[in-house]
Amino acid sequence: MANTKQAKKRARRDAKRRLRNRYHLSRMRTYIRNFKRMIQAGEVEKAKDYFPKVVSVIQHTASKRVIHKNEAARKVSRISQLLNKALKETKG
Repeated sequence: MANTKQAKKRARRDAKRRLRNRYHLSRMRTYIRNFKRMIQAGEVEKAKDYFPKVVSVIQHTASKRVIHKNEAARKVSRISQLLNKALKETKG
């Protein structure tokens, strides 16, 4: 347990930040999960409309420094690959 006044304040601050970070991470993961489910269900047009929202949430999470900007770029790249592959399969 924290002994000094400074350590107690730091513990309070860290608890608030942890909650805030968990909210952003959870929100991002939910959007990605929903996007992947749309792709798997064959709802490609719906996923295509949902894609900008997912990218926005991922970038917002990175801007809050909950995830690193390179991790955000990697996630965006991977979901765009999923979407492009699904679009190709529906056309061809």
